[in-house]
Amino acid sequence: MTLPLDITKLADLLRLAAKAEILPRFRRLGSGDVRSKSEPSDLVTEADEAAERMIRRELEAFAPGALFVGEESVAADPSLLAKLADAEFAVVVDPVDGTFNFASGIPAFGVMASVVWKGETVAGIIYDPMGDDWVMAERGAGAFLRRPDGEVIRLSVADARPIEAMIGMASPGYFFGGERERILGNLAKVRFFANYRCSAHEYRTFAGGHVQFVLYNKLMPWDHLAGTLIGTEAGGYVARFDGSPYMPHHVDGGLLLATDKESWQMLRNEIIGP
Repeated sequence: MTLPLDITKLADLLRLAAKAEILPRFRRLGSGDVRSKSEPSDLVTEADEAAERMIRRELEAFAPGALFVGEESVAADPSLLAKLADAEFAVVVDPVDGTFNFASGIPAFGVMASVVWKGETVAGIIYDPMGDDWVMAERGAGAFLRRPDGEVIRLSVADARPIEAMIGMASPGYFFGGERERILGNLAKVRFFANYRCSAHEYRTFAGGHVQFVLYNKLMPWDHLAGTLIGTEAGGYVARFDGSPYMPHHVDGGLLLATDKESWQMLRNEIIGP
């Protein structure tokens, strides 16, 4: 399909922002450079804000008609999020995904962007500043690992496994009360699950064929639009917990991405429950 902007140029912009505003601050943040937002573990740093400003400024030069939806822009103006549902053309950005890790000096964070066109996610990019490479996808064209030297490798999800042999990524922190206890108990049915506190790397791990599923309850577009498109273009199957399609404007309903539809249904029945 014809995209409304140059996806490679957008990918390169994420890299430039990381090199200019994110990496120079890694493990060099001062006491006033980190602040809490909704709770003590929900952080924002000077790197998040500076990188988002740079991406937004440069994006205006080659995609002037796009609605810009950045995580930090929405934090400053929550009404911006609602505009995504009706936008013909939008670019959604997470300047530092895994801010808790970044602020803690843990080298597991990423820069993500997705392109929404006429209500659908049509492109997704996850850049890893530490590894200096991207995973990228355009709707209908497959998912790829791209390196700065021009090397491109097609991505494919893992083979399906029975549930007792599955390895996955799950984020139980946004389930609460008895529901969290139930979900954590049900996750004992799989072989192993992990949580990197960074959806960028969790989606990369899935699309690279290393795990059989990823599971989230909290849905914000900058956390999931790029990763779900990349995961499905690598061969996976995604839906909200009730089986409905995941759309750019959704902020609830949970999200499960699995290697195929049969595995998705098995996980839905055994982990989420009826």
